[in-house]
Amino acid sequence: MTKLIMVLLLMAVVMSTAAQAASIYAGKAKAAEVCSQCHGVRATSSDAPFPPLAGRDEEYLKMALKQYRDKTRISDIMNNIAGSLTDRDINNIANYYSRLSK
Repeated sequence: MTKLIMVLLLMAVVMSTAAQAASIYAGKAKAAEVCSQCHGVRATSSDAPFPPLAGRDEEYLKMALKQYRDKTRISDIMNNIAGSLTDRDINNIANYYSRLSK
């Protein structure tokens, strides 16, 4: 019985690690689809008016995207773009960009 519990615990750890890794890949895909055209992946061009997102604090990115989505932070462009994002999309994007180096 103890071996069964240990195996189940090990499987839970492996599965949670896989779920976290999947969110990074989902974040990368969604960022490529929605964010990177303006914000770039690691940095925007020197003359771009949009801030780079790589290396930003994950909680800050989540908060900002949710505020844009809920229109409590106003930007015509960002309100429209973030309006289509789910909580899961926002978490994945924030997780992805926060793990990139500047």
